[in-house]
Amino acid sequence: MELMKSQFKKGTSRFWNDVRFLFSAMSWKIIVVLLMGFIAWAYRALRPPAPRLCGMKGGPSLVGPRIKLSDGKHISYKEHGVPKEAANYKVILVHGFSSCKHEASITATVLSCFRFLLWRECYLFLLKAVANDFQQEMVEKLGIYLVSFDRPGYGESDPDPKRTIKSLALDIEELADQLELGSKFYIIGISMGGQAVWGCLKYIPHRLAGAALLAPVVNYWWPNFPPALATEAYNLQPVQDQWALRVAHHAPWLVYWWNTQKWFPGSSVAAGTQNLTVPDLQIIAQMAASGVSHREYATQQGLHESYHRDMMVGFGHRDFDPMQLENPFPHGEGSVHVWHGVEDGIVPVSLQRYIAEKLPWIQYHELSNAGHLFSCGETAIKDAIFHKLFNIDDH
Repeated sequence: MELMKSQFKKGTSRFWNDVRFLFSAMSWKIIVVLLMGFIAWAYRALRPPAPRLCGMKGGPSLVGPRIKLSDGKHISYKEHGVPKEAANYKVILVHGFSSCKHEASITATVLSCFRFLLWRECYLFLLKAVANDFQQEMVEKLGIYLVSFDRPGYGESDPDPKRTIKSLALDIEELADQLELGSKFYIIGISMGGQAVWGCLKYIPHRLAGAALLAPVVNYWWPNFPPALATEAYNLQPVQDQWALRVAHHAPWLVYWWNTQKWFPGSSVAAGTQNLTVPDLQIIAQMAASGVSHREYATQQGLHESYHRDMMVGFGHRDFDPMQLENPFPHGEGSVHVWHGVEDGIVPVSLQRYIAEKLPWIQYHELSNAGHLFSCGETAIKDAIFHKLFNIDDH
């Protein structure tokens, strides 16, 4: 009997050992399968779709003129104002986030061109604001030629996955050369387009006759900002935007997923739902709610190489700090202007003030009771932007 019990125990023990071994082997297989499934899901979730290239099969059609740069990509542009052969002033306009070359048109009327129901559509006014129908008479009187262009990934310009602030500055220089704007030209940048102007001041200052930055976006991680000041300004942003900026800066490979997933909100600016201040809301309320929107045109090649690339470049690991710039016009042959609204809810005014203090050669224009969209408001501001940039004192 004892022998039988002993054999039974041995058999039972062997059985459970076999079961545990089998279960252990199966567990590892299950874990491997689940891990592979998760990796496959993560790859699809994190990997942005390929852009729909203009002029290619399945992509948007080409309408406007383009130039081919030395690196092979194409840049789409649009000309405004007087013919450049007769121009006294030649200006390159750099659009902001979610905008495009069409928003610098000076021929169509303001109220018939735009729809201002969403934030992204507000940018349809930003470049327009410095070159609209009101300005047409002044543009012709002063002899101003303007050219706007779709930044890489926007509108009809080819995407540039390697885009940096430096590469965009060199693109602008080559655009000026191919359009034969001469040895020097003026440049105006709106909001996110202001970072392109900073880039030009660093990398091609010898090509500039003057520069204006209107409510330029700042990178909170520029090293010359005092940490306490940068943190205070950063904390003024909505929590969802603080997280979106963290992702863009620390984990740019997550930007696409972060702003397309549905579990929690991504960037309010990209979604067109951010908090606008009273002056901006008043400006929007004055706009017509009908007309043409260029939002779909701006992102027709995909959100990743337009909106998301802007976030990665604008808030990613810096390739320069504007507070380290030297005066590009040491002999007074040109000037640099920064215009900013005190009640800007998108870009804190405290950071612009600090930049102006660090760079005394900048002519800083602070506007009371003005928000991020100040250039959409009173015509006197738009008039002043041109006259200050060109150093004209006739009014």
